[in-house]
Amino acid sequence: MNVADDDDPLSRQRSMVELEPSPVEDTPREQKSDYFAPPTSTSNNTTFLGLSLSRSPSWYLIKAQKYSSYAFTAFLSMHMTNTSLIPLITQSVPASEPYLLLTRPYYQSPLAEPLVVAAPLLVHVASGVALRLYRRREDLKMYGAEDRGDRRKIAWPKVSGTSKLGYAMTGLLAGHVFINRVVPLLVHGGSSTVNLSYVSHAFAKHPAVSFFGFAALIGVGVAHMTWGMSKWLGLAPTQVVVWGGEGRLEKKRRWWAVNGVAAVVAGLWMAGGLGVVGRGGEVKGWVGREYEELYRSIPIVGRWM
Repeated sequence: MNVADDDDPLSRQRSMVELEPSPVEDTPREQKSDYFAPPTSTSNNTTFLGLSLSRSPSWYLIKAQKYSSYAFTAFLSMHMTNTSLIPLITQSVPASEPYLLLTRPYYQSPLAEPLVVAAPLLVHVASGVALRLYRRREDLKMYGAEDRGDRRKIAWPKVSGTSKLGYAMTGLLAGHVFINRVVPLLVHGGSSTVNLSYVSHAFAKHPAVSFFGFAALIGVGVAHMTWGMSKWLGLAPTQVVVWGGEGRLEKKRRWWAVNGVAAVVAGLWMAGGLGVVGRGGEVKGWVGREYEELYRSIPIVGRWM
């Protein structure tokens, strides 16, 4: 860079003092249109779809991530009801099966599954990754990085705990979908035989793998969704705007409240999933043999099942 050291943006960055983080996670530079009313203008700054041209890309990415999470949470609420709450009430796997079969067409039909399940999930993950890349690009522009050496000196945007949980949940959820949807489709041509008994048989025959996978998916997934929802509702500890001792106390209250909600939801899900479905027992006959065939078809872990 052909500038003096005193004018070097990278030098100024290294000399900066780290300050206490702002209670607002998105910088005013990205969200300035939300802080101040836009100037009055007679020109038309909207597209034919009604989208404002004055908004930054980060605004649209945040909205896409937010509302896609609402749609996917609606599906998960229905799924939790079928796989945990109803078994918890009936205390029986056979008695709970009709409810699962009754609601399955609403989110596993050829039309509903892509719209209700796949699309919101893909939009949520893609918008999160795109938002991180966009913020990285904006940081490079702000600090005047001109070559690879300059870019290496500028740290990537910090990954929050909620985002880390989200990345972990993505992998666990992909495995769950592969085992329950893809493997039956590849082996038997469909997943009509996959129900609560399929899960209970796995716990009876392969308890260690089943327990670890189920507990990890529920624990990580519920924690990510609870903390993410607290942010969308403005209830996250990092969104406290009161300073001093009162602010610290409010942050602690919110931290305990969010984790308390996550613990209750995860506890209910595991009570029905592990306590009832997980103890449903082995399935006998040809159905049980079909389940074993599906388990053995799972890559990597299938050889031990």
